[in-house]
Amino acid sequence: MQISYNWLKQFINIDWEAEKTGNLLTDLGLEVEGIEDFQSVKGGLKGIVVGHVLTCVKHPNADRLKLTTVDLGEGEPVQIVCGAPNVDAGQKVPVATVGTTLFDDKGEAWKIKKGKIRGEVSNGMICAEDELGLGESHDGIMILDDDLAPGTPLADVFEVEDDLVFEIGLTPNRADAMSHMGVARDLRAGLIQLGKHPEFITPSTSSFRIDNRTQKVSVEVLDTQKAPRYCGVTMTGLTVKESPAWMQNRLKAIGLTPKNNLVDITNYVLHELGQPLHAFDLAKIAGKQINVKTVAAGTKFTTLDGVERELDAEDLMICDAEKPLCIAGVFGGANSGVTENTTSIFLESAYFNPVSIRKTAKRHGLNTDASFRFERGIDPSITEYALMRAVLLIKELAGGDVTSDVVDIYPKKIEDHQVILNFERAQKLIGEEIPKETIKSILSSLDIKINNITESGIGMTIPAYRNDVTREVDVIEEILRVYGYNKIKFKAKLNASVSKTSRFADHKVQQITGSLLASLGFNEILNNSLTNPEYATLNEAYKEAHSVKMLNPLSTDLSVMRQSLLFSGLEVVAFNSNRRQSDLKLFEFGKSYHQYGDKREEYKHLSLLLCGKQNPENWYQQQQNTTFFNLKGMVEVVLNRLGIKDWQVKPVKGNEFSEGLTYSVDKKPVAHFGLVAKAIRNHFDIDLEVLYADFNWDTILELIQQNKISYAPIPKNPAVRRDFALLLDKQVSFEEIYDEAYKTENKLLKKVALFDVYEGKNLPQDKKSYAVSFTLQDEHKTLTDAEIDKIMGKLQKRFEDQLQAVLR
Repeated sequence: MQISYNWLKQFINIDWEAEKTGNLLTDLGLEVEGIEDFQSVKGGLKGIVVGHVLTCVKHPNADRLKLTTVDLGEGEPVQIVCGAPNVDAGQKVPVATVGTTLFDDKGEAWKIKKGKIRGEVSNGMICAEDELGLGESHDGIMILDDDLAPGTPLADVFEVEDDLVFEIGLTPNRADAMSHMGVARDLRAGLIQLGKHPEFITPSTSSFRIDNRTQKVSVEVLDTQKAPRYCGVTMTGLTVKESPAWMQNRLKAIGLTPKNNLVDITNYVLHELGQPLHAFDLAKIAGKQINVKTVAAGTKFTTLDGVERELDAEDLMICDAEKPLCIAGVFGGANSGVTENTTSIFLESAYFNPVSIRKTAKRHGLNTDASFRFERGIDPSITEYALMRAVLLIKELAGGDVTSDVVDIYPKKIEDHQVILNFERAQKLIGEEIPKETIKSILSSLDIKINNITESGIGMTIPAYRNDVTREVDVIEEILRVYGYNKIKFKAKLNASVSKTSRFADHKVQQITGSLLASLGFNEILNNSLTNPEYATLNEAYKEAHSVKMLNPLSTDLSVMRQSLLFSGLEVVAFNSNRRQSDLKLFEFGKSYHQYGDKREEYKHLSLLLCGKQNPENWYQQQQNTTFFNLKGMVEVVLNRLGIKDWQVKPVKGNEFSEGLTYSVDKKPVAHFGLVAKAIRNHFDIDLEVLYADFNWDTILELIQQNKISYAPIPKNPAVRRDFALLLDKQVSFEEIYDEAYKTENKLLKKVALFDVYEGKNLPQDKKSYAVSFTLQDEHKTLTDAEIDKIMGKLQKRFEDQLQAVLR
C-alpha cells in the first residue's frame, strides 16, 4: 500500500523528515518497506526557464529547421536551432538550457548539450509539452503566457510538487489503516507517546446542503445481510473534465492514473478515508430506481473491462428497475458508468458484508481497490460522511447541484465492541508493568472509549472499524505496539521448559535424513501442496476421482491437493533446466492427499530427484551423467542410515517409470524409484533423463521403532580377497551369485562384489563373463592358504552345479 507524505500531512501537521516518520510507523506495526521520491513532473523542470524568442529565420542548411535567438533573462541572447513548425519571433517559450536533464516517454534520462546542427551552433532546446512531462502533445513547441519574464524557472510557473511515498506492507488484519486517514490516526497515537500532541485534522462536511429535490431515486435494499448499510444521493448539472493538478498529483503519487474529475474524486475519497464509492450515470438508471439484491444464477453481466460474466445466486448486485448495474463492492457494469457526456449521477456509498464480497471477488477472479477494502471490513460509521465529502469535492471540481435527500438505509446498526482489560493479565503477557495512566493515554489516542476504570482493570468500547480488536488479548497487543516493543526490557533470568521427545520423533528423523542428503550434495525444496488436476491423468496409479478438490481455488492450476510429490518436483526441474541449471540433486519432505469416497487420507513422503551430471565439471575426471545406479545407491544409503535392512526387491509396476525397483520390508513398500517415463517428462518439456525416488515416510517411521543397536569390535586379523571370472548364461543375475555364495559360506564370507561384466568377442553366444570378488575374514585368527582354497573350491563347485558356471 502506498501512502503520500504530503497527503498524510493534511491530516496531521508533522515536520519530521520522512525517514523518522517511517521508523515510527514501522514501530507501530505499519511496516514501511521503502520510501520513494515522487515529482509531479519527472526531473522537477530543473534547468528549464522561460525564454523570449527575439528572432526566427530559416536555417541556411535545412528546409525544416529554423534558427532562433532567445533571451533567457540574463547575459546575451543565445542561438538555438529549432525544428518545430510553430516557433516564431515574439513568443515566450520553455527552454532547456545546456546541462539540463530531460526524460523520454520510457523514463530514460538524456542531457542537453551544446552542439552544432547542420553547421549552426545550438545552445539549448525549445521544448514541446511532452518533452517536459507536462502533457502528451508533440505537434509543436509549448507557447507560454506573454506576461512571463524571461529567465523565470518553469518550476515556479507550473508549481511542480515534490513528495515522498511510503510503501507500507500492511497485514490483512489492519483494515482500519487502508487509507491516509487510518495511517495518520496511528501516527498520531505514536506521536502522543513521544510527548507530542498534534491536532488530528479531518475534512469538514459542514457546508454540505441539498440544493433541490428534483431528481429523487427510489432505493430499496432487499438483502440487508449482505448490505447492512447503503447510502446514496443524486447530483445534476455536472461537467466532466480533467481534475486539477493538485488532485492528479495526489493520485499519481500513489500509483493511480487520473481519468476525469468524477472518477478521480471517488478514487481520492477511497484512498483518503478508506470508503469505496461508485458513481452511476443517472440517465442510465431505468425507472429512477436502485435495488440492492441478488439475481438468478446464470444471469449474464458485462463489467467495465468488457468481459461478460455469469452471475451466481449469491452475488450481491446493484440493479435498476430492469437490469443489474454493478457487482456490489467489486466492479461496475459497462453500461452504467460515468462517461465524458455524463451530466448527472447517483453517487453510492455503502457498507457491504466482508464475507459476501470476498466470495464474489474470488468467484469472478476480480481484485479491485474497492473489493480489497470491503472484504477486509471498512468503517461502517463513515458511510454517510464519506458520501458528503465526495459531494463537496464534486461541487468544487465539476459544479452541479445536490438534487435529492441523502438516502441512508441502516436497519440494524453495527455496534462497537465491549471489552474488559485486566491489568494483571496485561502485565503477565507483556512481561512488565506499564503504568495505568500510560495505558489510558494509549487507549484514548486509539479512539478507544474508556467506560470505567478500577484497581483491577478497565471497561472500554472499541470502535467498529477496529474489527481486529475484539478480545482482551487484542487490546493488550494494541497497548504494546503503541507503547513500543523496544521499550520492553530483557529479563536477567530466562526460564524455559525442556520437553522430552523420542529419538524416533518425526522431526528428529527428518533432520538426520536431511543432513545426510545435504552432505551428499542435495538441495531441499518445498513445493505447494496445491497442484494441477490434470497431473492425476499422467500416472495410471492415480485417478481424478481420488483428488481432494478445493472449494474456492485460487486458479484452475491450483485447484486440487497433490496425490504425488513427483509432478511438483518435475516443475522445479523444468524451471531450473530452462535456466541452464540442469545438474540437480533435490529432496523434499511432503504429503500426498487422497479422496476415497467420503474419506480423506494423507501420507507423508520423502522424494529424491536426480538429473544431469554426477559431479561439477572439472579437469581431473571425465563427465558422466547420473545413472539409475547412482539413485539406487542414494536410496540404499538413506535406508542404511535409518537402520532399515533386509528389504525385498521387485520390479516397479505402472507407467510412472520406464525402469525401476520397489523395496519392501515385511511386505510393506518402503521406497520405489527409477527413471521417470519419457511420456511424463514430455508433459513438462524436460529433455534430459530424470531419476526419481519416493520413500513411504510413514512406513519408515514405523519400521525404525523396531531398530536395535548392534555393534562388534573391529577385527584384529586381516581380510583376504579372492576373485573369480565366471562364464555364465546371460539370464543369470549377480543377485543369484550373491545368494549362492552366502548359502555356501556364511561365517567367513564378509563381502561379495561385482567389479566387471563382459559380453561380446571371444565369448560363446548367449554367454557373459562376471568378474566377482570375495572377501574372507576370521575374527579370531589369520586364515591359512589351505582354508581359503577350501572355501573357494566349495564356491566354485556351487556355482558350477547351481548356475552352470565355468571358471575362465
